[in-house]
Amino acid sequence: MAKKTPSATKKLEVSAANYAKFITSLKAKIRSAQVKGVIAVNRELIKLYWEIGKEILEKQERESWGSNVLERVARDLQNEFPGVEGFSRANIFRMRAFFNAYEKVAQAVRQLESLPIFSIPWGHNILLLQKIKDIDERLWYASKAIEHGWSRSMLTVWIENDLYRREGKAITNFKAVLPAPQSDLAQQSTKDPYIFGFISLHKEHLEKELEEALVHSIQKCLVELGQGFAFVGQQYPIQAGEKDLYIDLLFYHLKLRCYIVVELKAGEFDSRDAGQMSAYLSAVDDQLRNEDDKPTIGLIFCKTKDNVYAEYVLRNFNRPIGVAEFEVKLVEKLPKDLKASLPTVEEIEAELSARPSEKKKKARKKK
Repeated sequence: MAKKTPSATKKLEVSAANYAKFITSLKAKIRSAQVKGVIAVNRELIKLYWEIGKEILEKQERESWGSNVLERVARDLQNEFPGVEGFSRANIFRMRAFFNAYEKVAQAVRQLESLPIFSIPWGHNILLLQKIKDIDERLWYASKAIEHGWSRSMLTVWIENDLYRREGKAITNFKAVLPAPQSDLAQQSTKDPYIFGFISLHKEHLEKELEEALVHSIQKCLVELGQGFAFVGQQYPIQAGEKDLYIDLLFYHLKLRCYIVVELKAGEFDSRDAGQMSAYLSAVDDQLRNEDDKPTIGLIFCKTKDNVYAEYVLRNFNRPIGVAEFEVKLVEKLPKDLKASLPTVEEIEAELSARPSEKKKKARKKK
């Protein structure tokens, strides 16, 4: 044992020197970034964190450094740069995890900076690391955050509402009836299902209840619909010969440059819903659409649908129509202050048994 002691001591001395050289290198990188005046610039800051994470991971793999060494790194960097945030123990570990998460992706791209993770704030990156395991999904949300300018709280909302698996998923005939690239943009403007979690309705709610609730919370509704939707009106009247038509919700999409008709169905999607929507689209195109506007698009929100059946139905229409489900909070009992405004059992039964045309007539008579 005595013969091995000098060797062991020498190994410890080399490790100490190695560490000193390593920490000096990190300090130099940080000082360099400070001198250039770009450490507060997001891209440079993320690149700095990437480099720190890379060197830490490489040292751990070569030198078998444990977590206690990372704690020491954090402490030394905090002492050296007391006015600079971001060198806490937790953040040092995050830098290591950040590099480790995207190392293979970075090797596949020519320019590291082209990855969207270098163009979003560090807080966004931490959120993606904590909430999402799949790399492609993380990169998708990072790109969307850049495209739409999402704050961290908004990014959290979309992650929790699983936008990644909902966007562009509505059953539509857009590719068949709209020219490219508008068809692609229109498809990506849809979701399935639409999640109106800010609305609480009874399990047997009527279409007019959903409509009133969406209009009452129109700002939240517009957020869920997506960027570009502008609210035009509720029960929007339009003439079709001698018949008066009333569109549930009418929007104008600023990116697609077209009107969007939304019809709400409290039950399962039916082919008659698409026929009714086709009439609305023709009327809007003839009476509201301007020369610079693109063809009006129809979206049918229903409680349930058979995807294959919906695809078959839409093939027979030359108007752009999409079908998607919606979700709301369902409750057994409603608050007392809402009960007075709700219909009676008799009115509900009459409403469910009435055909759409009859419901429109009743609405006109009340007016």
